[in-house]
Amino acid sequence: MNNPLDKIRVLEMTEALAGPYCSMMLGDLGADVIKIERPTVGDQSRKWGPPFLDGQSAYFLSVNRNKRSLELDIKAPDDLKVLHRLVAQSDVFITNIPRMESLRRAAIDPDSLHRINPRLIYAAISGYGHTGPKASRPGYDIIAQGEAGLMAITGEENGPATRFPTPIADITAGIYTVIGILSALYARDNAASGSNVGQFIDVALVDAQTTWLANIGGSFFATGERPERLGNIHPTITPYQPVRAKDKMMIVAVGTERLWARLCEVLGIADRLQDDPRYANNPSRNAHRSTLIAELEEILMTRDAAEWVEELVANGIPAGPINYPDDTLTDEHLLARKMIVELEHPALGLVRSIGNPINMSRNGPTYRRHPPQLGEHNEEIRGELAG
Repeated sequence: MNNPLDKIRVLEMTEALAGPYCSMMLGDLGADVIKIERPTVGDQSRKWGPPFLDGQSAYFLSVNRNKRSLELDIKAPDDLKVLHRLVAQSDVFITNIPRMESLRRAAIDPDSLHRINPRLIYAAISGYGHTGPKASRPGYDIIAQGEAGLMAITGEENGPATRFPTPIADITAGIYTVIGILSALYARDNAASGSNVGQFIDVALVDAQTTWLANIGGSFFATGERPERLGNIHPTITPYQPVRAKDKMMIVAVGTERLWARLCEVLGIADRLQDDPRYANNPSRNAHRSTLIAELEEILMTRDAAEWVEELVANGIPAGPINYPDDTLTDEHLLARKMIVELEHPALGLVRSIGNPINMSRNGPTYRRHPPQLGEHNEEIRGELAG
């Protein structure tokens, strides 16, 4: 069975996470992804750790499956010719070099590559994008998290600004770049559009991270007021937050009055709390959140979280555990959903990574190639060009 992107070739000349994550998603969907790396050095994330597996970075291994690695020094004329020949045969080029003048100097800017291949989709991922007063500034994930307004409102009410523990800006930018690339491929190849040409896609980490302000931005636009740091509580729904059970924290998410009534029935407090004017509706529960949560936790702390979750879910009330990553990555549901990928690596044996969450009824994601060793496919790819 063919994959959706079987005949699409992607040249990825990026490092770290956003670009590699983007191209890995395209590779999962069937694209032939060639990862262009600096000779002897490669992607900078090959050195990021610990942890390492026999000297290979777990970070790199996590975002580089379904790719082939080709070492090229684009400052060397012969290697630049190889890159340009590959461009002529490719559909997509992805870079994360932030300065357009650097791209022009290297002869890998959009205009140069479109002269070689007018059908090329050129995707540029950078910290701030290629337009605007901050264009060309260098940027990493943590810079984008701070710049985009999320860190300032993440964390406990009276605590410091808090970084999201995974590179959320990088991953988000990677996903948006995938969307842009797929849209551009469709526009290029859609007979109705009549274009048959590629285009330039400009995705910035700060822009991508800013989209996480969606409903928070809506509140600001409506009121003009700076959002508060609220920790784990929801600004407009109660109870919709972590609560204490006997052994650990769990989550209860009561988003409607019907669910509130059902929660009161399950906890055996309908006669006491459901008719209490302080908790009669969601705005009242928001206003009296602290006393309500204290009353709920008094009951919930009589049993373990797993027992409560099972009973609440059986009664149609959204609830769940607060897992550590090791709990999640060994969870039977995630395993059944094939969210853990296992690939045989020639030097490391079995290598695992997080799967692609896109489930399709036909020709969905597949996992065909282990994360490549540096220059592993040098001869293979050069041989294809020679042929």
